Amino acid sequence: MQNNTKIRQQAILEIIQAGPVFSQEELATRLKEAGIASTQATLSRDLKALRISKVPGEGYVVPARGRNLSVDFTSGILRIQFSANLGVIRTRPGLANAVAVLIDNHVVGPVLGTIAGDDTILLILREGSTPEGVLDALTSLFPEIKNRYIA
Repeated sequence: MQNNTKIRQQAILEIIQAGPVFSQEELATRLKEAGIASTQATLSRDLKALRISKVPGEGYVVPARGRNLSVDFTSGILRIQFSANLGVIRTRPGLANAVAVLIDNHVVGPVLGTIAGDDTILLILREGSTPEGVLDALTSLFPEIKNRYIA
């Protein structure tokens, strides 16, 4: 089954790199034409796993290798705390949405998703995730985040 995932994900990359794709429905149709059936839920997971973003007017785009993803928002993160399968990140006012989008688009593994307000982000963690595992996953985006952890 994992082999099917790799084949499907490689096909997704090739389709998106070959020309603009503006919707998951269009992507599913192109995959079907290539002989690969997929559900919308599976496509969503694949796009997230491949870190493919949707850009207005351009459609889905594959991230450039080695590209700096963003300005370092670490200085805008005031603290991070955990309780069971939840985490809370407090940011400077107005930064929570930008930080949450980065997490949603680029952190695969321990974080299922985020909900953001103006200065607070709720992290929903996968069952069995540890604070250390989440911090490790977030370090690639926010190099100093471990220094903001409050146990």
